[in-house]
Order: sequence, then structure tokens, then C-alpha cells
Amino acid sequence: MEDMIFYDRLQFAFTITFHYIFPQLTMGLSLLIVFFKWKFLRTNIEKYNDAAKFFMKIFAVNFTMGVVTGIPMEFQFGTNWAKFSELTGGIIGQTLAMEGLFSFFLESSFLVLFIFGEKLMGQKLHFLTGFLVFLGSWASGWFILATNAWMQHPVGYEILENGKYVLQNFSALFGNPWLIPAFLHNQIASVVTSSFVVASIGAFYILRNKSVEHGKLFLKTGIIFGLISSLLLAFPTGDWNAKNVAKYQPASFAAMEGIFKTEEAGAEIVLIGQPNMVEKKLDNKIAVPNILSFLTYQDWNKQIPGMDQFKKEELPGNIPALYYSYHIMVGLGTIFIAIMGIAVFFLWKRKLYSIKPLLWIIMFLVPFPYIANITGWYVAELGRQPYLVYGLLKTSEGISPTVSSGNTLFTLLGFVGLYMLLGLLFLVLVGKTIHQGPKHLKH
Repeated sequence: MEDMIFYDRLQFAFTITFHYIFPQLTMGLSLLIVFFKWKFLRTNIEKYNDAAKFFMKIFAVNFTMGVVTGIPMEFQFGTNWAKFSELTGGIIGQTLAMEGLFSFFLESSFLVLFIFGEKLMGQKLHFLTGFLVFLGSWASGWFILATNAWMQHPVGYEILENGKYVLQNFSALFGNPWLIPAFLHNQIASVVTSSFVVASIGAFYILRNKSVEHGKLFLKTGIIFGLISSLLLAFPTGDWNAKNVAKYQPASFAAMEGIFKTEEAGAEIVLIGQPNMVEKKLDNKIAVPNILSFLTYQDWNKQIPGMDQFKKEELPGNIPALYYSYHIMVGLGTIFIAIMGIAVFFLWKRKLYSIKPLLWIIMFLVPFPYIANITGWYVAELGRQPYLVYGLLKTSEGISPTVSSGNTLFTLLGFVGLYMLLGLLFLVLVGKTIHQGPKHLKH
């Protein structure tokens, strides 16, 4: 049974990790495309229109890959997680259906119109199609996060005699106190990713002395959006999410912060340390006293329950992975603020475009927002364990007993091979678009 659970979780973790490489860019990039198109309408400067069309080409490739890699996950609900689907389908099926019916079709339909319909529709309607693509992509995030929020903090449900969960209060589903903080944090994180991608491409063009005017526009826009979104990611959205975890999932909060033993006075915030699961402590710890209590409750001496206050079965199954994922996410977020802040400072000083070391850093920084986003999701999902639906449905109770671990491992290997090919194809297509540059669009 444990092998079956392990491989089911491993397969879903791999497919959703690879899949989320793509939506985090499309959601954020759609906002930047709308910005570029809006600037063109206001200024009639052609390079803004070039930027909107150039990044929509990258958006289209990214969107297609997101669709292709997203489909297998939905099938896994019926194969590997059939019991979970049977018991909770009356609730999560509604939000997932809304995502497909409303958001996906809105996004895909107007994406085609934006790419091919500029001359036919005129500039104002062209802007409208771009805005509707943005609306569709963010609505998609809303419905997916509504599903996940219910799994993290179930509300408005009723359990029937046969054990199935049904929705008793529809408004509670979208009024879930977990939803808005998670949605805002997730969407702003996607803006961070897209800002770094835009800035990275801009730095690349400047360093290669190719499409320099467009490169300067991309770099300037990327670092300004990058700094603002990185700050918003930390506060208020990151702070709001952390307080939700402390309130609704206290065992997970203790694990991700590395609090093994409850302190009588205020809890310290750990900057560096390695979980020692044998001795139940953090090795080589560097911490600041009382800060965590103040950040969480605005009280320097507020006691925060440690992992010693919970039963073993209530704690997340993989505490080191949860702890490291959380600290990688927070650490990278801090680095993002610092680098984008430095870049904006030199932009203000009119020196940014000539500081090559900083341009190289910005160009090669592009993978790290993806890592931060993915580890952020690991924090949410590892923190929810050992539950599929927090406090109600254990992970072990949601698997499909008729699907063997051997079958799951075999299909996982198939996914790995197929997704590596898709990843290579994606890099080739996006690389070709970047190589052609925004000037290519004029021909």
C-alpha cells in the first residue's frame, strides 16, 4: 500500500511540476501584454505594439504546452485517485468544470483573435481581445485555486451517508478565507516570473547589441514590474498566506518554520538550519529571537505551538522537504527584491543599460522565479499532508486500489520521456522566436 501511495504521489508531483512551468508564465505575461498594448494606444509608439505581439507569440507557445501537459493530470483523477474523485467530485468537479468551460475557452478563443485579428478589428478591439485573454488566464487561476483552497480548508460541505462530499453552500466555496490570499499570492508570483522573463530577454538583446531599443523597453518594463510584484509577493500576500497556515494548519506551520519544541515566550525566526529528525532539532541554526511571533501575531511574546504539541500522525509526512521548500521560496524572494531594487536604482540613475555584470545577472536569473514558484506549491501540498482534504480525507484513503504501483511507475517513466521531448520542443520554439526578435513581426 505504501509503495502504491508513493508512486501515485510521485507521478502526480512530476506531472504537475512540469505542467506548472507554463501557466505561471501565461498568467503573468498576459498582464504585461495588456500593459504594452495599452501603452501603444496611449502613445502610438510602435515599439509598444511590437512588444505586445512579440510576447503574445511566446504566450501562445507557452499556452499550448500548458494545455498539452495539463490534460494527463485530469486523467489521473480517474486513474490513480479514483476514490478521491468519487468522494469529492461533487465539489471539486464544479470548480474544475468552470475552469474548463469559462476560462479555457475565453482564453483560447481570444488568443487566436489577438494573434490574427489586428488588421481586421482595429487597435481598440485588438486591445480588448488581449484584455480578455488576460481575464481568461486569471479566471483559470481563480477556479483552480478555489479547488485547492477547498482541499486546504474545506468549507460549505456536507457528508452524505455513503461518505461522499457535496456542496451545501455554494457561496462558501468562493468565500473561503483561504482562497483570496492564495489566489493573490499565486497570481503575483506569476507576474514575478513573467517580469523576469521579459527583463531577461531585454538584457539579452542589449548584451548582443540586437534590437537594442526593444531590449531597453523589455528590460525597463521587466525590472519595474519585477520589483513591484516581488515586494507584493512578500507583503501583504506572503504574510497573509503564512498567517492562514498558522491559523488553519498549525502543525504545518510549525514544520515549515522548523519549530520542533514550543517556546514559552515568543518564537524565533530561523534564517539557516538543517532539520535533524533523529534528535528533533535544527542543526547549525541561525535565528532571530521573537521575530516569528511578531510577524505572525504582532505580539513579540506570543507562543507558537511547536511540533511537540501535535500527534505524529497530524504532522506532515516529509518535514525536511517542507522546511527546505519554504526556506528556498522565501530566500529566493528576498534575493529577487534585492536584485530588482538595485536594477531600478541604476535605471533611475540612467546607468542600467551600460552595467554589463548586472545585465548578465538579470539574464541568467530567469530560472529562479520558476524554482521559487514550484517550491511555493510544494510548501502548500506537502504542508497539507497527510490529508488530501485537510482534516477530513487522508491521502491513503483517496487512491485507486486497482491500479498497481508497477503500472504507475511504468507510466511515470513514459511521462518523463515524453515531457523531456516537449520541454526540448518548447525551448527550440521560444528560442527561435527570441532569435528572430520583435522586428521580425513587421515583415
